[in-house]
Amino acid sequence: MTASIDLGTASPLASAAPRPAPPSVVAPRNAPTASVAPVPAAPVAAPVEPVPAGPDTPGLLRSVFRRHAAGVAVITAHGERPVGFTATSLTSVAAEPPLVSFGIGTGSSSWPVLAEADHVGVHVLGEHQDDLAARFARSGVDRFAEPTGWRTGPQGVPVLDGVLAWLVGRVVARVPAGDHSIVIAEIVDGGHGPEGSPLLYHQGRFTGLRT
Repeated sequence: MTASIDLGTASPLASAAPRPAPPSVVAPRNAPTASVAPVPAAPVAAPVEPVPAGPDTPGLLRSVFRRHAAGVAVITAHGERPVGFTATSLTSVAAEPPLVSFGIGTGSSSWPVLAEADHVGVHVLGEHQDDLAARFARSGVDRFAEPTGWRTGPQGVPVLDGVLAWLVGRVVARVPAGDHSIVIAEIVDGGHGPEGSPLLYHQGRFTGLRT
């Protein structure tokens, strides 16, 4: 027969022999105590030093290129109307295939037509054509009105009269470059005009060769 113990009723054995008190826990001497790591202080931001002003590089570029003599050309194209502008950035890029390039400001009045044109005209001006160069650099005028002499050339491109030489190019690329676009064209036609010295742009004005 197995005895059962009712935990809810005191038994004679439990009352006759009182339970010993649980031993108290005494920490031994020199026992390590828990320590709380100090919270590091938030770093203090160093004062911001002012950035020294750099050179006026746009102004530097303009001042340097005032000393650079450049040939003068007029670029033409045809959309709903003929457009053209004076350029001093004409460059021969390659001979095989024959490529030229020039820059045009994307805020210029000619850009909307040049941005879509398949072909462009390139005209090398003679030193006697400073008035023509100034006319195609002026805003708010009809650059193809009298006294400008011109005709419709190959591929419908306007070709100016009396220039030293002219070319017609097929546009093969337009490369964004800051506030300009570099247009690259492959030459498909062209011709020569009268012999003469080229018109130059130097020190902010049109001039000729000095011998």
